[in-house]
Amino acid sequence: MFESRPSAGPPGWPGAVPPPQVPGWEVPAVSWLLDHCPADYRSYAGWRRHPVALAWLTARHVDAQLVAMRQAYREARVEMADYVPPEGIAELMSGLEHEGVRLVAAARGARLIHEALQGKTFVPKL
Repeated sequence: MFESRPSAGPPGWPGAVPPPQVPGWEVPAVSWLLDHCPADYRSYAGWRRHPVALAWLTARHVDAQLVAMRQAYREARVEMADYVPPEGIAELMSGLEHEGVRLVAAARGARLIHEALQGKTFVPKL
């Protein structure tokens, strides 16, 4: 007997969030979104009640972090050279690179969740 299984979300969909065709997927999506925002965002119950607004806000918050991280990457070597030894600069740059990659993925995930909460359906491409 063939058992139908929900497919995965679109490329870039957060692994911790079930795909939008799974009933109740919004609850873990809200948790994931809040995990990518400042802790104080959890105190706004209205944002949990309106996940589409939370997703919209989360995408903007993560995008702003990404802008700040890119600026820090551009400026770190010069601004920190007098205060951090060369091996520390290398560690700083490595951390900034990893954080940048994480933020790019988080930004994509937040946008996809926002689109799904607006009713967009994702169709796999062949």
